[in-house]
Amino acid sequence: MTRPHALLASAAAGTLMATSLLAVTLPASAATTGCAVTYTVQSQWTGGFSGNVAITNLGSALTSWNLTFDFPNANQRVTQGWSATWSQSGARVSAASLSWNGSLGTGGSTTIGFNGSWSGANPVPTSFALNGTTCTGAVTTPSPTTPTGPPTTTPPTSTPPPTTPPPGGAAPSLRVSGNKLVTAGGATYRLLGVNRASGEFACVQGKGMWDSGPVDQASVDAMKAWHIRAVRIPLNEDCWLGLSGSPSGPAYQQAVKDYANLLVANGINPILDLHWTHGQYTGNISACADVNATCQKPMPSRQYTPQFWTGVANAFKGNDAVLFDLFNEPYPDAANNWSDMAAAWRCLRDGGACTGIDYPVAGMQDLVDAVRATGATNVLLVPGLTWTNDLTQWLTHKPTDPRGNIVASWHSYNFNACVTETCWDTQIAPVAAQVPVHAGEIGQDTCAHDYIDRLMTWLDRNRLGYTAWTWNPWGCSGGNVLIEDYNGTPTRSYGEGYRAHLLTVTP
Repeated sequence: MTRPHALLASAAAGTLMATSLLAVTLPASAATTGCAVTYTVQSQWTGGFSGNVAITNLGSALTSWNLTFDFPNANQRVTQGWSATWSQSGARVSAASLSWNGSLGTGGSTTIGFNGSWSGANPVPTSFALNGTTCTGAVTTPSPTTPTGPPTTTPPTSTPPPTTPPPGGAAPSLRVSGNKLVTAGGATYRLLGVNRASGEFACVQGKGMWDSGPVDQASVDAMKAWHIRAVRIPLNEDCWLGLSGSPSGPAYQQAVKDYANLLVANGINPILDLHWTHGQYTGNISACADVNATCQKPMPSRQYTPQFWTGVANAFKGNDAVLFDLFNEPYPDAANNWSDMAAAWRCLRDGGACTGIDYPVAGMQDLVDAVRATGATNVLLVPGLTWTNDLTQWLTHKPTDPRGNIVASWHSYNFNACVTETCWDTQIAPVAAQVPVHAGEIGQDTCAHDYIDRLMTWLDRNRLGYTAWTWNPWGCSGGNVLIEDYNGTPTRSYGEGYRAHLLTVTP
């Protein structure tokens, strides 16, 4: 992934047009059945919008609830919702509670959200009902009863964590069965989570191990509050092997082991990703000629990368809850200026001398062989071309694995080439029909979540896993940043939308 510390791989062009935030607050009246609702349009673009609905129960405690309202415009439709079971018939919209947010004591509140479509106009609804009682005024105890006025501008509310966290216990051991990942007991399992970057760059940029960010129990608890089940951890080849950087060698290795083991103990599967590698590259689309692993290279090198994976495999063999992502985002096709795609696919699998790359390349078959030579049985993720966005010839050039434990790795951002449902149906679905596909990086650089919403809807429908970029508080102005801090406060829109989806998606 392109990030503040790496190669600028692609140009981005956002299409989302944000609008001012429209909120209408409706105070309620009734002694034991009162309620208040705040409806917020978080963002709006041509033909679509994203909204939040904050619900406060002012009456007696509820064990479940159903919110209803009518859209004023017949052309307003809910297209996707989260934190509730959403339905629409004509203008009437219903949102029913889920198991984790159905209990609302007196004064208790929850926030639900949705994406919608519109044409002509997108006015806010003017009346809401909770369990059939209209939210119109005060309750018997003192409560503000200010009449509803015209819409006002207020900050959007964010979806709170669920009241019931995911089940406890260690992360499951995983293996490939047909085109699915399954547990040791044979249950289908999807990896849903985030990337936790910095292990690829902090050690070579004088920033310590994790860019000053915590990797302790509290930080993992923050992830669990989002229902995160997998964390992809980008790594640096030089730092692991002790070639350069600090910490380096055994100290770096131990830090990676400690973090991966902590995640496993908390029910989260780590995906160890080789991100930055050794080898001097001065070819097409090069932003770094440093021979050291201080940037993203088009392919790994035979000089050190098999040695890296031998070390990682030896460190984690016997723990099949840990997965190995063999190489982040290959681009040998860009290195030869897309002049010979067949040669680029052969380079990806077989390595050797590759056009445009000055060092001997380690192909994916070399890396599979290095891992399996240690006796490790861990699941392996194998990428495609064009920064892992192209899987068109992946099946033809799939490396041989004696364990049959290979997953196709795919990355999808709004600025990539394959960004439509038609492309996903024609290029990704045929691969997913034969082997598991994991979207190791998803995101969009506009700080919104309309693209990833479409993408996750498609991935969910096809029962594929995904890990979003990124769980680092770098500020969403650069795009693809999920959190404001390591307590798990989501960034506005992008982080809020992704968290809300994780809280309600079926694993």
